[in-house]
Amino acid sequence: MPSHLPNSSLLLERIKETPTTIAALCKQPYRHPAAAQVPDHLARYHTHAVAPNQCCSAVSQQISAPVSTVWSVVRRFDNPQAYKHFVKSCHVIVGNGDVGTLREIHVISGLPAVCSTERLEILDDERHAISFSVVGGDHRLANYRSVTTLHAAGNGGGTVVVESYVVDVPQGNTKEETCVFVDTIVRCNLESLAQMAENSATRN
Repeated sequence: MPSHLPNSSLLLERIKETPTTIAALCKQPYRHPAAAQVPDHLARYHTHAVAPNQCCSAVSQQISAPVSTVWSVVRRFDNPQAYKHFVKSCHVIVGNGDVGTLREIHVISGLPAVCSTERLEILDDERHAISFSVVGGDHRLANYRSVTTLHAAGNGGGTVVVESYVVDVPQGNTKEETCVFVDTIVRCNLESLAQMAENSATRN
């Protein structure tokens, strides 16, 4: 497990203790303020319909690498473990990488999950947008849907990645606790993506 990913047992306790207002008042439809920085042609991807028993949030990451370099990693629905270090393995079970493809991932031990079956919902190579939804598995994140978009940084300094999501709030947890937990995982993934893409850009 990477050093920047908190110990999972501590993380589960921490989601009970950390106060936050992230997406505490999600309504339908809803777009998290962190997604407000995306260009107009991508904004619709980050507008989610949120039910009363769900929460939503978004995390952004600036990466010092071209959009093409970052997208070449993010678009690989069959290889999330390239930068998502909590993924132990991934197998495509239906499809060939187009919309509708199903994958089954197994996660590292210690997280409150064993496996997840996920469906590719969007793959837009022109607008650099990808989305998947969780449709099965052994985990606590029911009805999870994630959207990730890439766009060039306004200052010409690389790429901005925005990942937003909506998910059911597990029984026994609050919206705030759920967002803190998922935000932590997403942020770790994007930091890992940044390191990988920047190293690749430097080599090239």
